[in-house]
Amino acid sequence: MTTQLDFARVPFAADLSSYGNRPAIITDGLTLTYGDLADRVDSFARRLGTERRLIALAASNDVESVVAYLAALASGHPLILLPEDKPAALESLVAAYDPDVVVRSADGQCVLDERRPGTRHTLHPDLALLLSTSGSTGSPKLVRLSHANLQANAESIATYLQITRDDRAATTLPMSYCYGLSVINSHLLRGAGLVLTGLSVVDPCFWELFRREGATAFAAVPYTFELLERVGFADMDLPALRYVTQAGGWLAPDSVRHYAELGRERGWDLFVMYGQTEATARMAYLPPDLATDHPGAIGVPVPGGTFRIEPVPGLADGELVYSGPNVMLGYAESPGDLALGRTVTELRTGDLARKNSAGLYEVCGRRSRFVKIVGLRVDLGQVERLLADLGVVAASAGTDQRLVVAVEGDHDTHLLTKVLAQGLGLPRAAVDLHAVEELPRLGTGKVDYPAVAALPPAHPSRPAAAAESAGDASGAAARPGSTTQPDTVRRIFEDTLELTDISDDDTFVSLGGDSLSFVAASVRLEQVLGHLPPDWHVTPVRNLKPRPDRNRNGHPDMPADGRQGEKPVRPWTARLLAPMDTSLVLRAVGIFLIASTHIGLFSWQGMAHVLFAAAGFNFARFQLSGGGLPRLRRQLTSVARIAVPSMVFIAFAYLATDRYGLVNIVLLNAVLGPEQVTTQWHFWFIEVMVYILLAMTALLALPWLHRAERLFPFVFPLVLFGGGLLTRFELIEPGVPHTVPAFWLFALGWVVARSRTLAQRCTATALTLLTVPGFFENPYRDLTVMAGILMLAWLPTLPVPRALSRLVVLLASASMHIYLVHWLVYPLLTGISVPLAVAGSLAAGVAYWALCNRTAGAATRYLARR
Repeated sequence: MTTQLDFARVPFAADLSSYGNRPAIITDGLTLTYGDLADRVDSFARRLGTERRLIALAASNDVESVVAYLAALASGHPLILLPEDKPAALESLVAAYDPDVVVRSADGQCVLDERRPGTRHTLHPDLALLLSTSGSTGSPKLVRLSHANLQANAESIATYLQITRDDRAATTLPMSYCYGLSVINSHLLRGAGLVLTGLSVVDPCFWELFRREGATAFAAVPYTFELLERVGFADMDLPALRYVTQAGGWLAPDSVRHYAELGRERGWDLFVMYGQTEATARMAYLPPDLATDHPGAIGVPVPGGTFRIEPVPGLADGELVYSGPNVMLGYAESPGDLALGRTVTELRTGDLARKNSAGLYEVCGRRSRFVKIVGLRVDLGQVERLLADLGVVAASAGTDQRLVVAVEGDHDTHLLTKVLAQGLGLPRAAVDLHAVEELPRLGTGKVDYPAVAALPPAHPSRPAAAAESAGDASGAAARPGSTTQPDTVRRIFEDTLELTDISDDDTFVSLGGDSLSFVAASVRLEQVLGHLPPDWHVTPVRNLKPRPDRNRNGHPDMPADGRQGEKPVRPWTARLLAPMDTSLVLRAVGIFLIASTHIGLFSWQGMAHVLFAAAGFNFARFQLSGGGLPRLRRQLTSVARIAVPSMVFIAFAYLATDRYGLVNIVLLNAVLGPEQVTTQWHFWFIEVMVYILLAMTALLALPWLHRAERLFPFVFPLVLFGGGLLTRFELIEPGVPHTVPAFWLFALGWVVARSRTLAQRCTATALTLLTVPGFFENPYRDLTVMAGILMLAWLPTLPVPRALSRLVVLLASASMHIYLVHWLVYPLLTGISVPLAVAGSLAAGVAYWALCNRTAGAATRYLARR
C-alpha cells in the first residue's frame, strides 16, 4: 500500500543499511553499526505513523536524538529541530507552530508526546527540516529546508573534505545547530563513523575518547579555538586526526595562520569554512594549502554553488549573493508558511565581500552591522577588528544613539574608550565600553550580540545603595561604626580591591585580588556570610550567599514565630572562636615570631621559611587563573605591591641611617651586595620573594608552560619542586649567595595548594616529611617548617579567639610592612623595654601598611578619573 510518505525522504537517512556492519555511532562504550542504526531508525519511523505529520525534536548529542532525527528524514515527516537544553525556546516554538508530535530523549529512550493522531497542518511535499537562524533560537522565524537541500549540502561537504568510510568525526557542536548537524549528515552520507558525545573540548575525557576511538576530525567555532589554547591542544598527541573544520563566525587571520601551520607540522589540515543556516550550513571553504597565504579569505564556493557580488550604493564593497542546490526554500514565521514551496532562488548573505587577486572571496563587513551615530556611519565589524589589532577580544553592538562594546578580560576601559572614540571619530560619551570576564555567547559558541546590546550604560555612576542582586544580597551586615553603609560582597570587594565596577560574574581572583587583599576581604566576608567557603576567592559574586540560618542583614534569623529574645543558641566554641584561613593565621603568627626573635623577646626560628611555603600556596590560589595579558598584569601587580613599598621604605632607611647601600633600594643586595653578612642583608626575605615571583611570572608567560600548568596542575609544581631540591641538597649552587635556598619551599606550598584529593595531600605530606628534616642544624626549626606546611595541607581554617581576630587580621595584612620597618624601630626602643620594642615595631608596621593602602587607593582613583 502506497502512503503519502513514499515520495518524501532524504536518501542518506533512508539508505543507512547499505553500509552494513560498518560502525556508524560510537558512544559511551556502545558501538552501533549502520545495520543496527537502520533497524532503530525503521522502528522509530513506525512509531511516527504513516500519515505525514509535523514533528518537534528537542535534540541533544545522544543516540536517541540522532535516531529520531533520521527517522523523520527517512520517512518524510517535516521536523523542527531544537536544542534540548533550551526549554524556553522549545515551549515558545511549540506554542507558535503547534506540532503534531513532540519528541524528547530521556534516560536512554525517545519519549513521544503525540498531541493528535493525524495532522492539522498543510505541509509542502518538499519540506524536510525547520531550523532556527543563528541567534534567534526561540523566535518564530525558521529556515525551511528541503530534502534536496540536505542531500546536496551533505554531498558537497563530503566531497571537498574527502570524507571516506574510514573517517570518524567527534561531535563537538550541538546537533540542533546547523554546523553540528552538517557534520552528522556528511559523515553518514559516506558511511563514516560518528564519535557521539556531549563533552566539551576542555574536558580531558573528551580527548581520551577522541584518542581511544581513533577520531579523525572535529568541528570548531572561533570560541572553540580559545578553549583549545587553554587545554594545550598544540602539544596533544592525536595520531588519527586528519582535519579540523572551522566555521560559525570570523576567526582572526593570525589564528587561521597559526592553526594552519600547526596542522601542517602535526599532519592534519585546517578547513576554514563559511556558511549560514539559510544555505543548509556551507557555502564556501578555504583549501588548506592556501590558508597560510590567505588567512583572511573564506575561499571558494562549495561544489555545486556559485557567488556573485552585487554592488551596494555608497559602499566600496558589494553584497555577497550565493546560488546553489542547498539554498533554503524560504523562511517560515507561522504554521501557514509550512504549505509554501520555494520562495527564494538565491541567498543574499548580508555580508560585504570582495574577490582577491588569487580568486578567493573575502568577507569585509556586514551590510546590516552598521549604526549611524552623530551622522557617522560605524561598521561594527570594523570596531571589533580595530580592537583585535590591539590584542583585545571584543564584540560590538549598538543603536544610532550609542556604540556598545564588550571587551573580554581585564583591560583599561578608559584607555580603550579613548582609542575607539579617536579612531572612529566619535565623541567619547557615545562609546559605551564594558570589560567582561567572558563575552556572552549562545549555545553554539557564537557571540550573543543582543546580550551585548543590552549591557547597561557604563557612564552613569552606580548608586551607592545598588539594587541587591544575588551577590549584593549576600549580606548587609553593617560595618563597625556604620549604620548607613551596610556591607555586601560587592562593597567588600570594592573597598579591599579599590574597584568600582563589579559584576555578578566577577571573582576575587579575576578582579586582581592577591594574598595581601585576601586577608581583609576574608574576615569581612566571614562576618557577612556567617561562614567562609573554602574556594570563596574563585567563586562568582552571585554565588557568595549567607548561610540559610542568616537573615539578609547577616545576623542569625529569629525563630519562625517571630518572638524576640529567643535567638538561636550557638555552641560556646562558636561564640569564643572564629575560623580563619590557615595561611592568614600563619602570616600573623609568623611575623610576630620573626620580629620577636630578631628583637630578642624570645627565640623561635623557622617561620620565615614557612612564609615562603605560604607564598607558594597563595601564588597557586590567586595568580594562576585566566590567561594572557590579564594574568600577566595581575602577577606583575602582585610583585609591585611587595617591591614598591619595600623600595620606598628602604630608600628612606638609606637616607636616615648608614646601615644600607644603594643596592638595597633596588632589591639587588642578594646579587650585588657584600659577601659578608651585614645589616645590608636585613631585607633578604623581601629580595628573594621578589626574585621567585618574577621568575614564576616569566616562566608562565611562555605559552607552552602555561598550557602545561593548566593540563597538569598537580604535576607541574611537583616538577618545579624537584628542580628546587637541587639547591636544597646543594647539588647545584643556589645562585643567590648567603641566602638559604627557598624556592623548593615555595614550590612545595604550590604543590599543597594543588592537592585536591586524599592521595595528593598524602603525597605533599610525604614530601614534606622526607625533605625538610636536616635542612637546618636546629631540629626545632625543621619541626616549625614541617608543622606550618602540614597545617596548610590539612587544615583549611584554624580557630582563633574572636577577641583576637581583629589583631590577627591587622598583623597578617601588614606582615610585609612590619618586616620592613621593625629593623629601624626596635633599636630605638629596646633600651627602654623589649616588649615595648616588639609592640612598637608591630604598630609602626601596621601604620606603614595603612599609609601605603591609602596612597595606592588615591593613585588608583586619580588614574581612573584621567
